[in-house]
Amino acid sequence: MPTKDVLSSADLTELRQSALGAANPLGIAAEVADAAEQGRLADPTDAGKALTLAAEIAETRAKFDAALRYADRAVAAYPDDTDPDAGFARALHARILFRTGRADEALAELTALRPLLDSQPDAAAYLSAALDVGGRTDLAEQWLTEAVETALRNRPTPTEETAEAGTTEPVAGEAVTAGPVTGEAAVQEAGGLLFFLLQQRHRVRRELALPHDQNDNLADRLENELFRSATTAAAEPGPAGRLFLPEAELDALLSRWPDLAEVFGRNWDEHRGRVQRELVRLADSGRIGLGPLRGSTEGLAGFAGRDGADPTDESARAGYATELAERGTQLRWPPERNEACWCGSGLKYKKCCLPRTRG
Repeated sequence: MPTKDVLSSADLTELRQSALGAANPLGIAAEVADAAEQGRLADPTDAGKALTLAAEIAETRAKFDAALRYADRAVAAYPDDTDPDAGFARALHARILFRTGRADEALAELTALRPLLDSQPDAAAYLSAALDVGGRTDLAEQWLTEAVETALRNRPTPTEETAEAGTTEPVAGEAVTAGPVTGEAAVQEAGGLLFFLLQQRHRVRRELALPHDQNDNLADRLENELFRSATTAAAEPGPAGRLFLPEAELDALLSRWPDLAEVFGRNWDEHRGRVQRELVRLADSGRIGLGPLRGSTEGLAGFAGRDGADPTDESARAGYATELAERGTQLRWPPERNEACWCGSGLKYKKCCLPRTRG
């Protein structure tokens, strides 16, 4: 597939999806890398993304010398180590070092990345994958186990209500356990860092043929809760879950009808996180072309008034969302990772609502 003189973020995404099936994937890798080196990217901050893609293509074709050159340049293209994409680029670099027989260097690089397990959900997958390539699955299990224990210890102290429900906190020196996690609480917890750590640890332990332990049981339970929650949500018709309010509008709505915090979220971060996760759910179920429905407090009040309904009634919200959908007022979604976020915050999507997908 020929590339363009100037590559956009969307072009890179398309190439990632199609390059391996192209007649000359290594040629595409070289073109993408050259675009990064020659300033032919629409967004210069995509240099790391482009070079990482080139390295991945070369690695899949067992051209490890070329892959390592691209990976070296990809790592150098990320001046900010806190960029989530930087961690993946460095793990890829380590993975290729393993493949070229430089295990000590690879392990040193991955060890430096190990703290990301405590803060970045994606790190569990890319670090364990790199250690698998190096034949150190046992070390991946050790790191993931310690990260799970840290995440469990750092969970918020249970309130009296959750304590009565049976939630327990681990005590130093005891086996790490978790009390009953069900329904909405399970979905909220499972959407975060802990869920990804537990799932990767579970996978690694299966590869090592280790016996099931309490945290493997917790991984299974959370996965089952997520499945049940997704099944229930999929049965809910209508576009009300895509109803989105800008920050000032949400503040006005909650000031007017405080009880709607249970529906829209207690603050703007929670609100746009809910909308983002609903859009991802719809996309995963095959519903394409759907975006956030931008509404307003007065719009909801006006619709309810015309219908003789209470704005806090579910039927009023559903009807208002349907009206917005019929008007074609939905926002474009999803934006590219480096484009402005759909919520209007002014931040890039990858720094704003994309991470909210995980809760």
